[in-house]
Amino acid sequence: MTSDNEWVSTSVNYAKPQPTGAADAWTEEANRQSAKGSQSLTRTGKEAPPPAVADAFRLQAGETAVVRGRIIYADKKPVELADTYYPREIAEGTPLAEPRKIRGGAVTLLAELGHVATRIIEDITARPASESEQQQLQLADHEPVIVIERLSLNESGRPIQADVMVTPARLRRLRYEMKVS
Repeated sequence: MTSDNEWVSTSVNYAKPQPTGAADAWTEEANRQSAKGSQSLTRTGKEAPPPAVADAFRLQAGETAVVRGRIIYADKKPVELADTYYPREIAEGTPLAEPRKIRGGAVTLLAELGHVATRIIEDITARPASESEQQQLQLADHEPVIVIERLSLNESGRPIQADVMVTPARLRRLRYEMKVS
């Protein structure tokens, strides 16, 4: 059951490549929930990632990854800040490192490049929003956010993508379904 201001999402849709000609996973999911999904690219390039990402990528101090920073919108309202990191050996010289949208989304491009996620690890925390997050997400004072850190690994266990997403807690409901054997 959901309320009008709640977004129920399953992470698996964001790990699958899109069919030929389809929009990125966020736009497709927003459309299914009768919203207009869009995003704006805020930055691309090489930078030192947060410690958890650097550890997952086995980077030494000062080493960089390729990042794509975005603001995600539903019906023109900001609903998420998303930073996606890629190992340089995967992303350099590809559209992942360029300041432009990627048709079908980055996961589709990764698959075309031979990098398919077969395992996802997510860590989820809640905390007060920073001043910058408060401004970018148009939050009230002291409004909490949910932080989702997602690591996508290929069949051999190699990290191919790491996401750090920040979203207003009031807008998100996370649902996890598990098969019990």
